[in-house]
Amino acid sequence: MTIEKTAEGSTLCLNLIGRLDTTTAPQLEAEISQNINGITELSMDFSKLEYLSSAGLRVLLSTQKIMNKQGNMVLKNVNDTIMEVFEMTGFVDILTIE
Repeated sequence: MTIEKTAEGSTLCLNLIGRLDTTTAPQLEAEISQNINGITELSMDFSKLEYLSSAGLRVLLSTQKIMNKQGNMVLKNVNDTIMEVFEMTGFVDILTIE
């Protein structure tokens, strides 16, 4: 997976490309933990994300918990396949998806 990062002030945008799975989830977790301090607006673009596993869901959930305390997190451009995963797991009720 490739992560393209854009940071401006207290806003962080992550563009995820490829697969978010057991192998790549630690990469996303590390990227977020290194950059989350002082962030009030976190946006993740899923337009080029092809696959999402339970390991990826865990990272998203832990990130959402952090952002609930310090600001907002939004997932953008979620494709039908990944949206189906969110719906089946109940994550549509936890995450903000645009």
